[in-house]
Amino acid sequence: MSHEKFNELAFYTLSQTDPFFIHQLAVDAFAAQAADERTKNITLVFAVVGLYLFVEKDFTGKQVQDAHVKLSRFKDQLPEIILPVERGSITIDDVLKAENKTNKIKAWSRSVWGSFKSNQSVVEAFCSTYL
Repeated sequence: MSHEKFNELAFYTLSQTDPFFIHQLAVDAFAAQAADERTKNITLVFAVVGLYLFVEKDFTGKQVQDAHVKLSRFKDQLPEIILPVERGSITIDDVLKAENKTNKIKAWSRSVWGSFKSNQSVVEAFCSTYL
């Protein structure tokens, strides 16, 4: 995945003044979808946790960001996330082409989370313990 494309998307998300803070979802969806064996565990865990909190707990991007701050105190307790082969049917290219990028980012986040759903019990346990 292209970091240039993410930078283009970040220019859009960071320009939005909506208190929802869509940028956080874009960061998490991109990180989870682009993750590989070289990705730091903290990056992957926080991305997947963010998607979980948005999709399953109806958190806003700002609430996800606040949760990341709280969870950063427990870096030594991070769970192991299993990388799925398929990472969702929506990509950053789809988001960049969308007329309504905010809605597409939300759909992208749901799509990527759906691919990580096998990790849900681990993510729920981590969140319920440390949030």
